Amino acid sequence: MDVVKRARAGAPHALAMEAAGLAWLAEAEAVGGTRIARARFDGSALHVARVAEAAATPARAEALGRSLAALHASGAAWHCCPPPAATAPFEVGSSRTLLAAEPTGEGWGEAWATTSVRPILERCVALGRLDADGARIAARAVDRMAEGAFDAPQPAGVPPVARIHGDLWSGNVLWSDVDTGAVLIDPHAQGGHAETDLAMLALFGLPRLEAVLAAYDEAAPLADGWRDRIPMQQLQPLLVHTLLFGGGYSGRAVEVARTLG
Repeated sequence: MDVVKRARAGAPHALAMEAAGLAWLAEAEAVGGTRIARARFDGSALHVARVAEAAATPARAEALGRSLAALHASGAAWHCCPPPAATAPFEVGSSRTLLAAEPTGEGWGEAWATTSVRPILERCVALGRLDADGARIAARAVDRMAEGAFDAPQPAGVPPVARIHGDLWSGNVLWSDVDTGAVLIDPHAQGGHAETDLAMLALFGLPRLEAVLAAYDEAAPLADGWRDRIPMQQLQPLLVHTLLFGGGYSGRAVEVARTLG
């Protein structure tokens, strides 16, 4: 039986975008990319095939790491680009995070900051989710990001723009008895930096994360300093959680931003 998802209020286009993202990510399965949940969008609901879940074993963790490297290596047209089959408005998730309809900026940091980070920060400020001091600290970090201060090479074998899941927290990784160790659901699929997905895996914890990362690094060696860049890569999702949920996420976002300023 399928899992049926219906559009949330305020985000009517989200399911069509999710369907386009699932299909685009699934194309990478042909070259070893992680298995993607099968889905069908009927115009009002997204029908997602239910996944038979299994334990997170060492072998599955290693398979997931290798397959994520293959998924990222499938590439994308430009940073923050939407899936090719997507139609406007180009936004993802209940946060309605924007994607870029055309190439933006000189590199990853400028594109990511301009398209996906600064607009979320501005909405957090407008809703009073951050106080003046926190907003100032976060804005300085985003400015540095836009200036390219944190730009880094993609992992070996990954093109200049990776094809990423975009919301790869542990809840969107369904361990399963498949050749790639897991099946991925609920993407914010886009072009971006491979380290964004890896940092998201670490944000809320993933079983056997170190085995996943080691297998990824063996398949596609990561650029020097990648562990140091994990907090920077987590700023955007922390701001999204601040926007949606408030609470302690604002403090975490500001603390990360403080280390980047």
